[in-house]
Amino acid sequence: MSKTVLVVDDVAFVRKTLTELLTEAGFEVVGEAEDGIQAIELYKTLQPNLVTMDIVMPELGGIEATRQIVKHDPKAVVVMVSAMDQMTLIMEAIHAGAKDYIQKPFSLADVSRVLNNALTGKSDPRAPSLGSPELKGELQ
Repeated sequence: MSKTVLVVDDVAFVRKTLTELLTEAGFEVVGEAEDGIQAIELYKTLQPNLVTMDIVMPELGGIEATRQIVKHDPKAVVVMVSAMDQMTLIMEAIHAGAKDYIQKPFSLADVSRVLNNALTGKSDPRAPSLGSPELKGELQ
């Protein structure tokens, strides 16, 4: 299975770090975007297997960008990248169509596990499923 990724974050250092981790984990980074508008345009052009999407960005945030990408391609695999205090936003992003999330600061093991699980549709055995009743309740 091809593992092409579009990395979306408004902070260049985060994009660079994620790109390095993804490359080390066997993914091919095919593009980078610094806001949601660029993310949508690049997704349509590049058709990556996966998108890592920052939640809070200027111009157009990650939640709305995810919503538009999933509307364009219902099979899109978007994984949110968030800071520790953004659980409410993460749940909103999941509701918008994101498959999972990676919490900052992230490690190679975390990034690799979450993205591979998102691509294969597997749930993480070490954490409650995002579709679990506990987390679904937070979406209501």
